[in-house]
Amino acid sequence: MNTAVFLSSPSVWARGHGPQHPLKPERLQRTHELLREYGAFAAENVHLAAPRRANRAELGYFHTPDYINAVRALSTGRSNLPGYYYGFGPGDNPVFSGMYESESRKVGSALMGAEMLVAGECSVAFSYSGGLHHGGPNFASGFCVFNDIAIAIRWLLAQGLRVAYIDIDVHHGDGVQNAFYEDDRVLTISLHQDGRTLFPGTGFVDERGQGAGRGYNLNLPLPPDTDDESYLLAFRSCVPATVSQFKPDLLVTQLGVDTHVRDPLAGLCLTTHGQVALFRELAALAPGRWLALGGGGYDIDVVPRAWTLAFGVMSGQNFPDELPPGYRERFGGRWLHDRDRSGLNENTQRAVRERIQETIAAASLP
Repeated sequence: MNTAVFLSSPSVWARGHGPQHPLKPERLQRTHELLREYGAFAAENVHLAAPRRANRAELGYFHTPDYINAVRALSTGRSNLPGYYYGFGPGDNPVFSGMYESESRKVGSALMGAEMLVAGECSVAFSYSGGLHHGGPNFASGFCVFNDIAIAIRWLLAQGLRVAYIDIDVHHGDGVQNAFYEDDRVLTISLHQDGRTLFPGTGFVDERGQGAGRGYNLNLPLPPDTDDESYLLAFRSCVPATVSQFKPDLLVTQLGVDTHVRDPLAGLCLTTHGQVALFRELAALAPGRWLALGGGGYDIDVVPRAWTLAFGVMSGQNFPDELPPGYRERFGGRWLHDRDRSGLNENTQRAVRERIQETIAAASLP
């Protein structure tokens, strides 16, 4: 049985972008509480670990010194810095008090998971507060201040490991792709809603890497209204064979659950049934070491349920479908799994399937 680590403490949801921002820290608290109510942390093969903060040197694995300094200064209220120069401002990336401490802890969480995997202390680590795949070396983007994924992978490369990275967030993992676009030690795979219809507008099949990294980058852009069956078709047609050919030492995944039909910021139509099937596919691809990171998800009812199901797959636990009474009393809801399907009509499903078949064919070209 897998030894599974869940990296969480109240410090990861203590601060955030503000009550009106889609990336609500409450989703982290609810996920922790739901798993605790289910007794997930009491299992013999599960360890609950409190994340540490990353230090400046660790942040520097990917980010520039100037940007690190700017984030620290902005988070303490210094107003003489041009925040817009670094991607901050009203909208996606507002500055908030304690931002440096909050976001560096998410990086430290990912690094802790990586360190524990390399040391053989666990076979899977879930750092659910991270997965911030849009952040650039010297700018914030798409709610992401520090790119914990790129930093953790850089650290893993320094240990001499080959890394396969799979991103299932509804948005393209552009920051991670850019970080390793010329590197043949990292296989980057992203399944996401077509960039012609959604931020960040990238992630097309012809983005295959360059230089030494040519052929080590795979994108599967999916049309709006993609449901469970169509998504899994795209995944199974391309991803397992690609990962098998690469032969990674360790799997890193970004588990954004904003692919859900109820997510307010995107247009895919997955349910928890499709998502848990996808989590199982990822578990089967992990070569004995799996670093799982969080990501997007903006329906506050869906995210805790989806990530609870994900950790159930990681730790080999099956949870009752009826939500625990304490959780229901505080947060509402009744069932762990969705009761409704996507509700797409046959014509829409057929059109989506045809588009996905075209994408699979294009992605499979040499």
